[in-house]
Order: sequence, then structure tokens, then C-alpha cells
Amino acid sequence: MLELSINNPEQLQKVSHALSSKVRIQMIELLNKDNLNVHQLSEALEIPVSTAASHVKVLEESALIETELRPASRGAMKVCTRNFDDIHIILNQQFKSLDQKQSYEMEMPIGQFFDFQVAPTCGMANQTGVLFPEDEPVYFYSPLKSEAQIIWTRKGFLEYRFPIIIDKQATIENIQFSLEICSEAPNYDHNWPSDITVWINGVDIGTWTSPGDFGDRPGKLNPKNWAETTSTQYGSLKTWKVTQEQTMLDEIRLSDVAVANLHLMDRDFVTFRVGIKEDAIHKGGFNIFGKQFGDHNQDIKLKVQYK
Repeated sequence: MLELSINNPEQLQKVSHALSSKVRIQMIELLNKDNLNVHQLSEALEIPVSTAASHVKVLEESALIETELRPASRGAMKVCTRNFDDIHIILNQQFKSLDQKQSYEMEMPIGQFFDFQVAPTCGMANQTGVLFPEDEPVYFYSPLKSEAQIIWTRKGFLEYRFPIIIDKQATIENIQFSLEICSEAPNYDHNWPSDITVWINGVDIGTWTSPGDFGDRPGKLNPKNWAETTSTQYGSLKTWKVTQEQTMLDEIRLSDVAVANLHLMDRDFVTFRVGIKEDAIHKGGFNIFGKQFGDHNQDIKLKVQYK
């Protein structure tokens, strides 16, 4: 999307001028379907080549199209490519900066954890099967961990670092993380509670008690070789959200922790830790699922809303 602002009148004028011609709009419409050279545009619109070239120059100067010189049978030809699907014009930049929320989002593969503590039963698997010998925590240091699509452990935690690439002067309205997760029982057990805690930047934002480890049916995304086992098959999609007033789990109040407690703008990344406390009442472990396992096509999702 091309974003234009009244604070940049020169660019706004160039784009407005480029779109003020019916011929140039027709050219953009033709370029929606294919890349064309100047001669092809002139033939399609039944106008002289020189006229087509003049219109192309206006579109090029406005950045609505890009051009590239390519070899032709005689010399070179200028090939045109459309640049944007949408144009957004901001006529009140102050209103936008003060009142309009913006979003920053990214997704972290579950195997890209930065730190960990795990204990048997523990392991990882992907679409082809178990990645390492089970119940051997040393393998969690292996670079092959990045291929994991399901990770399980009875104790400990996994911690991730997400870059926060937003303006340092921004005000964060809320931050949320979502992932598919459940308890970790031998094989599976729907009545296997586990107190799963989440920390953001080292701050305990609250604990959710997972009711069990689910395996009564194959996960919707699981490969056939895993679906035919008696192992964990799917989890629950949970979302932890910290606002300026509180923390919520699936939009239900969980704790008093607010955005200000997290000091999110003190560094260029935010840490997300999920795990089991040493003093948890229900130490039922956890499974987390990647986008190719379980029921939900996602890894660990971060979303930040800010102004």
C-alpha cells in the first residue's frame, strides 16, 4: 500500500496528477493483468508511442509504476510494472498520530526458543517424526530444534525473544501472545491439569490451568504417521493480552499486570516465557504446537497495538 500524507505535498501532488488522466488510469488497469512495454501499451490504448511514453514517464515519476529496460530485437524496450494495490491518503496527520492505533505483528516458530529448562518426559517432533531421542534435555541445544512442530516437557520453561520494531516514541496500548498449548501426560489424558504460567520481560502475568493433554482424535494438521499414534494430538488456542489496565486471558481478566509493568520500550526485544513454576499445584507439564501440528495453523503470534 502507498501511504500519502499532506505533510509530503510534493509526492501527493505527483500521485494526484498521475491519476488525473483517463489514459493513465487505463494503463494501470492494463498493468493489473501483466507487465507491458511502451509499444504494447500504445497498441492496447490505440495512441501514438510517443504519447504512451509521456504518460508512462508521469506514472513512473509518481512511483505508481516501475520501469526496466530490457533487450529487444532493436535496441532496448521499457517494460512497465504496477507498484501498489492501494493508496491511502492522510489529510490530517495529527489526527492519525494521536488517535489511530497501529499494529505490529510477527510469528515465531516454536523451535526458535532462546532459553529453556526441560525435564522428562520431554522431546520434539516435526512432520517426519521425533527429532531426537526422547527424554534427553541435551538435545534441546541442537540447531535442529528450529524444525520442531510440537515440543513437550513435564517441567521447566521455554523462552523466546521477539524483536519490537516500532517508533521509540510510540505509546503501547496493549501486547498479546497467542499459541496452541495443552498439558503433558504419558500418552494423553484429558483429566491431567497443569498450571501453565506466562512471563513477559520476566514479569509473571498470570497462570492458566490446562485441563488436560488431548489425544482422543488426530489434530487437524497432524501428519498421518503422528495421527496414528497414542500421543498428544492437539491443544487449546490461548491468548494472553496485557492492556494499560490489566492482563486478560482470552479476553477474561487474569491479573492486575499492566503494560507499564513490562517496560516494553527499554530494549529492542520482548521476552516471552511459558512454563511450570516449581511451586505450582498442578505440575502437569505442557505441549506447544507449531503451525503444522494440532488444530491451528500458527506458531507463537505476537501482536502489539500502539499510537
